[in-house]
Amino acid sequence: MPAHPAPLAPPALPPGRFGELVGIPLPVVQGPFGGGLSSVELAAAVSEGGGLGSYGAHVHTPEEITALVAGLRAATGRPFAVNLWVPQEGERAELPASELAGHVERLRPYYEELGVRPPSAEDVRARPGFDAQLDALIAAAPPVISLVMGLPPRRLVTEARRRGIVVLGTATTVEEAVALEEAGVDAVVASGSDAGGHRGAFLRPVRESLVGTFSLVPQVADAVTVPVVAAGGIADGRGVAAALALGADAVQVGTGFLAARESGASEAHRRVLGTPQARTTVLTRLFSGRPARGVPNGFVREMAAHEELVPPYPVQNALMGPIRRAAAERGRPEYVNLWAGQAAALAREPSAAAYLSALVEGAVRAAG
Repeated sequence: MPAHPAPLAPPALPPGRFGELVGIPLPVVQGPFGGGLSSVELAAAVSEGGGLGSYGAHVHTPEEITALVAGLRAATGRPFAVNLWVPQEGERAELPASELAGHVERLRPYYEELGVRPPSAEDVRARPGFDAQLDALIAAAPPVISLVMGLPPRRLVTEARRRGIVVLGTATTVEEAVALEEAGVDAVVASGSDAGGHRGAFLRPVRESLVGTFSLVPQVADAVTVPVVAAGGIADGRGVAAALALGADAVQVGTGFLAARESGASEAHRRVLGTPQARTTVLTRLFSGRPARGVPNGFVREMAAHEELVPPYPVQNALMGPIRRAAAERGRPEYVNLWAGQAAALAREPSAAAYLSALVEGAVRAAG
């Protein structure tokens, strides 16, 4: 077992049903971030502090997932979660050449400004398959597997029970929560429309699934028997206390941990979080082809008229990849996907350990 520095010791906050299920002392989950925003360092810091650190692996190859789980085990001896996206019906990585060329031309001014090459059709098609990702993740057997955007495949539930892996599913509506419980998940993350990043609706369109966290949580708690984790718009101890009072067994916090120096977010991204600029967020398809919540910037405003014209995920995600990476490397926030929830202006702690401690201390105070 590797040696780790002693974590901060926050005041007592009961682990609740979720903490007991997963084996963590604090009912706090660090939200998983995709697209390079997760880091082993961040997940390990949260787990070492008594919460559940998470890592978003939906862009990883099976081989990378195997190495990732090994790296997380080396970094912490405590429970952690690895997250995957369930594919959504109708999404495809291939478009006719003429159609793909039109989408490239729409973005050509940005490629040229940043001096990057547009992706080829082969680049767009090159993405890991979900089935192979899931097989690798099951074989690696992390303590917790979490999913967004759909129901767990039956083989995951069966193998997870056999191997002692906890399975989390993410719901944006009460109906999705019920479907997840029926599919065999061990706990449900109730993700309100306040949450940053990609919306995970899978039974109805996103526009029909925009339920605020503090409306969603008590309804989900009444509708399912498994533990409920509240997610979305929770960025300080007051939000933690409110979610627990409404029937949640734990909370999942994303943006606040994204602002910590251990995250994989670029410096340009982190500089926006915790500022008045972060008080405004929008849902946009422009960066990936799927609706996601973030702070609007120059690119979002310039391209607003094309919102419904961009291709679906994963094509738009691949087309935007070179632009996002170059902008992040050069400190150009006007072209970075500034994912953030609606409480992003409250994200002010510089480290994961300090933030986790502040969440717990604030929740204890707020609960009286």
